[in-house]
Amino acid sequence: MASFLPSWSFSFLFTSWMLVALSRTVVAKVVYRPSPWHLAHATFYGDETASDTMGGACGYGNLFVNGYGTDTAALSSTLFNNGYACGTCYQIKCYGASACFGNVQFTTVTATNLCPPNWSQDSNAGGWCNPPRTHFDMSKPAFMKIAQWKAGIVPVMYRRVPCIRAGGLRFSFQGNGYWLLVYVMNVAGGGDIANMWVKGSRSGWIQMSHNWGASYQAFATLGGQALSFRITSYTSKETIIAWNVAPSNWNVGLTYNANVNFH
Repeated sequence: MASFLPSWSFSFLFTSWMLVALSRTVVAKVVYRPSPWHLAHATFYGDETASDTMGGACGYGNLFVNGYGTDTAALSSTLFNNGYACGTCYQIKCYGASACFGNVQFTTVTATNLCPPNWSQDSNAGGWCNPPRTHFDMSKPAFMKIAQWKAGIVPVMYRRVPCIRAGGLRFSFQGNGYWLLVYVMNVAGGGDIANMWVKGSRSGWIQMSHNWGASYQAFATLGGQALSFRITSYTSKETIIAWNVAPSNWNVGLTYNANVNFH
């Protein structure tokens, strides 16, 4: 005589199998991919020391101390996107000019500054960063990797690429007891930030507003609390959480390191 399991047994076995399968599912990380190549132009500013590139509209301060070095560029406002492009990375290659170095494929730079419009000059004769031009004003050391510096300006091809960073996100604090201003640095993957939240050890998540460049602010009293941050990438839309980045005795003027980053 055939024996049959009751219907509830099949349901139980199926549910158990699904739970085991889900427990073995690997969640794929969001990985930023390079964009297609586009045409633009590039100039340079400053000298071989790149001292004029320090600071900048993104708020990264000393680019040597904060890991960006001399491979940086200021973007025309068309690319700068009101500061949301801060931290993005680009491969740039000189294209179709006698000043181009033929043995150099490209160099990679990080956006750390804004090249503002110069409305007193024509867009094709000095006003290189006037909208709607797509333009890179590179540090001189970066420019000298792709072309002879005496050329002044060269046509280039560029594409967005993933930012390769060592270590986790870095958060530099400014402000006071009622206003926290945070500069986010060392961002990998797309390199950019769309939204950011802060959480104190005795508070819920507080959405921060975009101040300018790579900085976000919260008007809240967070002193005496360990701070965590939730960050969403502007490009990939991935969200990651950096738990307990700053201890409860955190202070403005200091930079705190996380152990997470984008890809």
